[in-house]
Amino acid sequence: MSFEKIKEIIIDQLGLDEDREIAMKTSLMGDLEADSLDAVEIIMAIEDEFDVEIPDEVAEGFKNIGDIVNYVEENK
Repeated sequence: MSFEKIKEIIIDQLGLDEDREIAMKTSLMGDLEADSLDAVEIIMAIEDEFDVEIPDEVAEGFKNIGDIVNYVEENK
């Protein structure tokens, strides 16, 4: 499942503790306090990892990690 890899990317990009609770419903900006630059860097890292392209207008619609995982699963 893509969730574990995406979770690793988010932890790495944001410099979070490995044991940080991250679930499908976790919000990047709301729960993890990522700013817009963090979000862009995370999306770029996910695009590289999964060899997918996530258009800006799609990325702006992501409400939580589950939205990102679902997009990657449907488009890889």
